[in-house]
Amino acid sequence: MSEDAGTQDGKDDEGSGTLSLFGAVSLGTGVMIGAGIFALTGQIAALSGDLMPLALVGAAVVVAFSAYSYVKLSNEFPSSGGIAKYLEKEYGAGVTTGVFALFMFISMVINESLVARTFGSYVLQPFTSDPPGFLVPALGVGLIVVAFLVNIASNRLIQRAEGVMAVVKIAALVVFATAGIWFMDTAELTSGGRTDWPIGTVEGFLAAVGLAVLAYKGFTTITNSGGEIVDPHRNTSRAIIISIALCALLYLLVSVAVAGNLSVSEIVAAQDYSLAKAAEPGLGQLGVTLTVGIAVVATVSGVIASIFAVSRMLAMLSKMDLVPYSDLGIPGSVRFHTTLFTAAIAIALTIAFDLQRIAALGAIFYLLMDIAIHWGLLRRLRSKLDFNPAIVVAAIVLDAVVLGAFLLVKASQDPFILYFAGASIVLIVLGEWLFLRSRESGAEEHA
Repeated sequence: MSEDAGTQDGKDDEGSGTLSLFGAVSLGTGVMIGAGIFALTGQIAALSGDLMPLALVGAAVVVAFSAYSYVKLSNEFPSSGGIAKYLEKEYGAGVTTGVFALFMFISMVINESLVARTFGSYVLQPFTSDPPGFLVPALGVGLIVVAFLVNIASNRLIQRAEGVMAVVKIAALVVFATAGIWFMDTAELTSGGRTDWPIGTVEGFLAAVGLAVLAYKGFTTITNSGGEIVDPHRNTSRAIIISIALCALLYLLVSVAVAGNLSVSEIVAAQDYSLAKAAEPGLGQLGVTLTVGIAVVATVSGVIASIFAVSRMLAMLSKMDLVPYSDLGIPGSVRFHTTLFTAAIAIALTIAFDLQRIAALGAIFYLLMDIAIHWGLLRRLRSKLDFNPAIVVAAIVLDAVVLGAFLLVKASQDPFILYFAGASIVLIVLGEWLFLRSRESGAEEHA
């Protein structure tokens, strides 16, 4: 990006201390709850059947091991670039860092699209169970535009908005879970319901765990705000731990409520709006309406928080000269441009893919990046940071197992998405290599 962008970046920085610990937790839970329990419950049930609540618990265990590396890295290298900065410290400012940082960037933008389409699905539920095909993505696009406008305001506005929405949605989900558990039919929890393979298989359960990891990966949003958090060397890691623990408990309660009120086939049939469907047996139409309201708050919060984090990561990649940067003649700062580009890509994905394929792509790219983070810490920073190698190795093994199972299941269910993911990976690697090579050639010519 060079001098101009670097100079502008200085103007963009609102300074350290603009996000409190509460604000950081709000951002993390904002992304997690928006993407997790609303967008993914049905898809996780389609893979794991009656074991859906356990799949969410299993994902929490995988993420707990994974978060160890991020806590260690965030304590040592707090930065608004988050994962991009960690990869640079591990692999240097080269192709490897650029490729895996782009994997994370794409995974996070995919998350925005996933939540945006979920928003559309829930908003339409009180009106029709079979909306015209264009309405869900259209509403999703509208949400992304609103989230973009909020993000170009200020950190303090985002923190206030996320804080209020975090309290509202967590409290409301606790009420939903309590009511759902009160009215549930315990026989549904072990109904033995299954639709198609791989429900009930080991591969299916592990694949469900791999997909459910997306419900927690929002904690990485916090790492991308490290440079703006009060006392980041302490509060970044605290925010990560609090967010994961809070969401794990909430997901368990809500998933039990859903599984106790709907059969597996009913959850799968209503997978894009399964929480609203689960509220109907005990609370009737009022429960559906209230659940839709919670979903709207959660998904709005999730997209706002995700764009906040992703735009900062893209700004850091631009500043590190790992991706091409151009303002395209649009007035504004670097951060404004990266926020705009992030929203534009999210809009394109929201229009192009359905929920299942968006989620599958997000899981593949995220788990690959996650393994790279752990491997870099283990192999490149072992002499510089104090950490337990056994925990990092366990994180790599867990990621590899659930990713392998997920790929195996998708190869049977939807091979197109694997072809698309594979082609995307090749293009990212080739594009990053060509970009960095051309940058080096240009530097040599000017030398």
